[in-house]
Amino acid sequence: MDRTSEIRKVLLITLILNILVSGAKVLYGYFTNSVAITSDGFHSMFDGISNVVGLIGIYIASHPPDKCHPYGHRKYETVFTIFIGLLMFITCIEIFKEVYASFAGKRQAVVTDKSFFIMLVTMAVNIFVTTYEKRMGLKLNSEFLIADSQHTKSDIFVSISVIASLILTKLDFSIADSIMGLIVGILVARMGINIIRESTETLVDRTRGDTLSIQKIACSVDGVIECHDIRTRGSKGNVFVDLHVLVNPSLSLEDAHKIADMVEEKIKSSLPEVVDVIVHLEPSS
Repeated sequence: MDRTSEIRKVLLITLILNILVSGAKVLYGYFTNSVAITSDGFHSMFDGISNVVGLIGIYIASHPPDKCHPYGHRKYETVFTIFIGLLMFITCIEIFKEVYASFAGKRQAVVTDKSFFIMLVTMAVNIFVTTYEKRMGLKLNSEFLIADSQHTKSDIFVSISVIASLILTKLDFSIADSIMGLIVGILVARMGINIIRESTETLVDRTRGDTLSIQKIACSVDGVIECHDIRTRGSKGNVFVDLHVLVNPSLSLEDAHKIADMVEEKIKSSLPEVVDVIVHLEPSS
């Protein structure tokens, strides 16, 4: 199974789980007027939406290079990753609306044993989704899966906080539900900012990989006298490299070209995340 199919499979599995989790939280939160549980449900709902967005983004990113996109379509995955961050801000708006209604006295949370059961079960599902998605993201070098796992990870901490607020509400500290809803909104916003910042670094061609390691690999090739001006860009698992190497000026063009080919092949074999290497040959003074 190729990389795209593997990522699609992960997203489909997590989509189904996220729909079940968000549905349980939102419905129960509305029935019990719990702003904390409802807010957590909205948070989980956008996990599912991000999975759908991811399926579309991964499909586009998997297209091979063409005339208009000679470097491929992989950055579309990064663009859709930013969309996850924007969705989280939309989540914040919904959460803060519920918080306002709660502080205004329009909602009075009702805490029952089922409230704790719902939160514990959905939290267990989130733990599984986060662990599974991050492990597969690292395995497949998918920036989207890793970012999405971080999004889901925030659900775990939020759920723990919501359970704490339910306990306080049960002890007649009713404002705890509203306060926890506010905290959830702030946490969601913070996570959205982090995702957007990391994805933006990819789009503006932040350096990727260890240039010192690339230099050592290039210099280990027979015929390479020195290596400098190493530049890298791209996303995790899809890195482009260009560098300058010095060779003996007495070499024929054919021999110098063979050295460049060996440098390219050795870097690619040593660093699997590198997909393309451009070697600029210079004569040694």
